Amino acid sequence: MANILSNSSQFSSDSPNSIIRRIEPSSKFYSIFSKKEVLELIQALEIGREIPLKYSYKGRGGRIWSNFYQKYLMIRWYRTSNVEIDLLNKNFDYINGNHQNCTKVNIIDIGAGNSYPVKKFINQLYKLDRINQYIALDISKELLTLSKSNFTTWFPLIKFNSDTIDIETSTVPTELWQNSNSEVAQDFANIFLHLGVTIGNHRDRIRVLQNFRKSMKKNDFLVFNNETGSNSTWDGQARGGCKYHVEEIYAWIKNKVGISAEDCELVRKYDLKTDSIIANIKFNQNYTVVFNNLGIDKNLEILKDEEITIWRHHKYEMQEILQELEKAGLQLVHYSYNKYFSHIIVICKIAC
Repeated sequence: MANILSNSSQFSSDSPNSIIRRIEPSSKFYSIFSKKEVLELIQALEIGREIPLKYSYKGRGGRIWSNFYQKYLMIRWYRTSNVEIDLLNKNFDYINGNHQNCTKVNIIDIGAGNSYPVKKFINQLYKLDRINQYIALDISKELLTLSKSNFTTWFPLIKFNSDTIDIETSTVPTELWQNSNSEVAQDFANIFLHLGVTIGNHRDRIRVLQNFRKSMKKNDFLVFNNETGSNSTWDGQARGGCKYHVEEIYAWIKNKVGISAEDCELVRKYDLKTDSIIANIKFNQNYTVVFNNLGIDKNLEILKDEEITIWRHHKYEMQEILQELEKAGLQLVHYSYNKYFSHIIVICKIAC
């Protein structure tokens, strides 16, 4: 959250434990988040003691994520390629629409980010004259701006469309791809992409899958990727997003939100309740967050030793994927692992 809090002040009494630091959202905060989002954020903090990860992509956070992701596009001696780009390429023949008996496909990229993950995939579709249009969807307007800049530079002849969406709470609007010519539209299929292991960051994955299901028609595919394995066997070593992205988010919140460095610490651990690896801000001081704008009047108390979750990730095991797809009304049609069996790409359709 960009420049989220300001006007920090301290109230103290004779007891050190009664010191309360008061912080208040700045005007910048209210320009980035809608009233609905602020109310959802307050509820998430009150009930679940969590700042939903999706909000970290808004404002300056979008650029932070983009910079983090681009590091994983760079070739290193220990990493010769990007996992999800490789998985898309490995499964191109299955994903490109041949199995849907259609002439062309719409690519609907939910959580599009900077669109780098789909660049090679789109290029392959374009060479085969298989793509009708690319639709970038994201919660972050800043990332959609970046996506448009990148995509229209790479593919100036492919139709680009975009919109803001929160897939945790909404379905994908069908008017984004519907064609007035119904006969032509029937010969098109949609490929919904949800990449970047984002499915593992959602708190309610089944609800997200259900929202995809409600957005799909008979011949559409949903394609997502994620890490595989048992979360409970995490060795405590911070790697990848658990290290680099978490550290960026933590530094951003700590420095921009108005929490003094000595008043908090970063804690990573396995959470049994959600079977996920999480990263929390642990407070070493009492805080009061005052929301007083957009018709909202709310004081939120965070006590010393409380923890607020700022990042989460859930790895998948195969049986669990099948169970969650079934609950969401989806059916697995194809899947593939990377060579280390650490990541999986899943292709599914509406269940019969």
